Amino acid sequence: MKLAHFAPIRSALASAERLVDALVDPQRRERTVVALLVGYVVIWTGYAVITTGADVHFDMAEAVVLSRDPAFGYAKHPPLSIWIAGLWFTLLPLSKWAFYLLAFTMPAIALWAAWRLSARWLDAEKRVVGIALLTLIPFFSFHALKFNANTVLIPFWALTTLWFVRSYDTSNPGYAALAGLGAAAAMLGKYWSIFLIAGLALAALCGPRRRAYFRSPAPWITVAVGAAVLAPHVHWLFVHDFLPFSYAVSLHGARTAADAAAGIVRYLIDAAAYVAVPVALALIAARAGEETVRDLLLPRDGDRRFAVIAFWAPLLLPVVVAIPAGARINALWTMPSFALLPVVLLSLPRIVVPRRAIVAIFAVAMALPPAALALSPIVALANGWLRPAPVDYRVLAQAIERLWQETTPRPLRIVAGDGDLVYGAAFHLPDRPSAFAYFSPQWAPWLDQARIAREGMAGVCAADDQSCLAGAEARVKAAPAGRRITVDVPGRGIGAAVPTGRYVIVTVPPQP
Repeated sequence: MKLAHFAPIRSALASAERLVDALVDPQRRERTVVALLVGYVVIWTGYAVITTGADVHFDMAEAVVLSRDPAFGYAKHPPLSIWIAGLWFTLLPLSKWAFYLLAFTMPAIALWAAWRLSARWLDAEKRVVGIALLTLIPFFSFHALKFNANTVLIPFWALTTLWFVRSYDTSNPGYAALAGLGAAAAMLGKYWSIFLIAGLALAALCGPRRRAYFRSPAPWITVAVGAAVLAPHVHWLFVHDFLPFSYAVSLHGARTAADAAAGIVRYLIDAAAYVAVPVALALIAARAGEETVRDLLLPRDGDRRFAVIAFWAPLLLPVVVAIPAGARINALWTMPSFALLPVVLLSLPRIVVPRRAIVAIFAVAMALPPAALALSPIVALANGWLRPAPVDYRVLAQAIERLWQETTPRPLRIVAGDGDLVYGAAFHLPDRPSAFAYFSPQWAPWLDQARIAREGMAGVCAADDQSCLAGAEARVKAAPAGRRITVDVPGRGIGAAVPTGRYVIVTVPPQP
């Protein structure tokens, strides 16, 4: 018996066909795609809430805690993800579900932008295939779960590409300004976005409208708007000795040229693996031969070549500069790079995707989120058993709060100590304190000694972290009424392997 004869599969294919019809229909497609993306966000948010236990990742907590001290820059990354987290939680409660709702809103916006962008090159049915294929890339689902400086780029790269293409096509000042705004926002998300900007510029230089475009005001409007938006952050970088660059070099610098070369090989293999499923499905469905694949990669048509360069350049330029820059690159950083993938795969006119293949691909894409949600309790159990977390930040926050209330009736405004512990605990503390990571002004330049003395602070360190403990002890000794305790805090997970950590908590009350 053929698989398609099973009743559940027949029903799924029928539903997929109806949705394909709606997405192809000019009168219904825009509201249909928005409704589907809303459902996509809701289902993946449910998956994240169920599978991640009772806490959020400390990277996510860090963004929220740092947003309590607005600035034009921060020590680890540019400020966009922190600004977005701060704005989001002025509108929604500080809760896990709201955070994952934000995380999955990012790829949903990118999918909408890619849908709009693909209309420039693809017919209605190919657009449906394109957005379905994008949802099969894990960057738009499983990897989007953790909101950080990488995932925040996913929508901004897609929007910037959309606005830049429209600016390039029309020389419209409004789209030119939006392209500059988007490019600046992407740079404020992560400096990796320089490869997006370089790639779009290279595509414009090689595209068929290059003379008309560069003779119009559009590129100069884009540059002017982008520079104006970036200017406050650039000033911050000069004032603070380019701290994020130092952090990036310390974390991702290659020890040798061979180390950088090994990173390039891993980068290329991993990047190809991330998109292997959608690429294979597209080529099989279109029955693409060797000549077709060659034309997809090296198009003779100038208009398609513009899109292909805009797609490939941001992916491959890091390979060119990795060894000279002494950097070890990571394929996870390609997260925002795939908005143009449907155009690259499907825009060749002789590529025809049969209707049955369109429905089948869309049915697979439509089935993935509900299937993941259905399996989420099993995934949660497996995560709890196989990957127990070293500390339950909520329990640690409760211990900090108890000691602070025993020390002073004043609100807790500052938490200091090891970075991950500080951000994870401060996320849950009811007074919403600022973070003083590693007891270092470099990580919190907004905290001067006068404010620390005026507001007091709590500190937390792992009991075996001598560097952190030295900073905590120095603060306690300087404050006569300071307190110090050692607590055991269980990790999060299931089974006998769940670790229990020992932590030292100190309090320094406000000084008169």
